[in-house]
Amino acid sequence: MASKPTTGSGQATGEHASRLIDQRIRDLLGWRGETLARMRALLLEADPEMTEEWKWMGTPVWSRHGIVCTGEAYKNVVKLTFAKGARTPDPSRLFNSSLEGNTRRAIDIHEGEKVDASAFKALVKAAVAQNGPPREAKMKMKTKPMKAKPGAHRPNR
Repeated sequence: MASKPTTGSGQATGEHASRLIDQRIRDLLGWRGETLARMRALLLEADPEMTEEWKWMGTPVWSRHGIVCTGEAYKNVVKLTFAKGARTPDPSRLFNSSLEGNTRRAIDIHEGEKVDASAFKALVKAAVAQNGPPREAKMKMKTKPMKAKPGAHRPNR
């Protein structure tokens, strides 16, 4: 994928974003960096077509036909927030944060905690499915040829 430079708003995609995420992981050190690196690897294993982005002045974002999730590290937690988590099936009950809202859900991972890899990858796949096909495909599906009513006048072209 072609690399894009960071824009004035602190956003990047592709290889440039991946390098920024690599640097964030190195800067975190310790368990938070290890946890973010592990979850990133699982995200990319779950959907190899996932796009890495760098948004909002320094937030790692993983997208496929729209945002799937963001990854943030705080002092006591690594937080993965799923943009459409409220609509995403979570049979393994990985979501443990931001449970009140109508849109997002998050997974808070504390030091020493491990997230079940297969359950997480299934959750990522379900989140990608929530985003559906690319926008162009959605537009094509919505556009249906109009049928002329019998006896309707059609202007000459």
